[in-house]
Amino acid sequence: MKCKKISPFILVFWLASLVRIAAANVTLSWNPSSSTNAAGYNIYYGTTSGIYPNKIDVGNVTTATISNLCAGVTYYFTATTYDNNADESSFSNEDIFIVPGVLQLSAGTNPGDPMLIEFPVEPGHWYEIQATSDFQTWTTIWRTDVVNSNQWLQFADTNSSAFGSRCYRLALH
Repeated sequence: MKCKKISPFILVFWLASLVRIAAANVTLSWNPSSSTNAAGYNIYYGTTSGIYPNKIDVGNVTTATISNLCAGVTYYFTATTYDNNADESSFSNEDIFIVPGVLQLSAGTNPGDPMLIEFPVEPGHWYEIQATSDFQTWTTIWRTDVVNSNQWLQFADTNSSAFGSRCYRLALH
């Protein structure tokens, strides 16, 4: 059987919704293949760049939602176009997405060092870190501007050592 060359396409995606902290969805969207032989698309993804143990045949649509992604985990996505004979194109460019919904705390190594707070962010939103010592009064101790890229942000709470104990929460806006 002779393989047919199918034009690659560019995969563009955005986070559609954060369902819950334990698992999230990402919606992928791309431009249709310019090949007249294109019959559908496969989405491949995994947690290591270049290694895609998960494959989803999404048919002949240009959007797909991938469900049950873990908060705080980085996922790598790529796609192929296939024809009616199931011949696939090469992989598209790889896209990376860090799933929001987790807050990581790291205490300093020395007494009095600030608490380091890290979390992944979703483009198009802004965030507040709030702190409390009594679970009744929460105070905003830091806020971001609207973020325009998917990345990890960090904040050092230089006042953390002034409290016997301090708890944190992250608010998404």
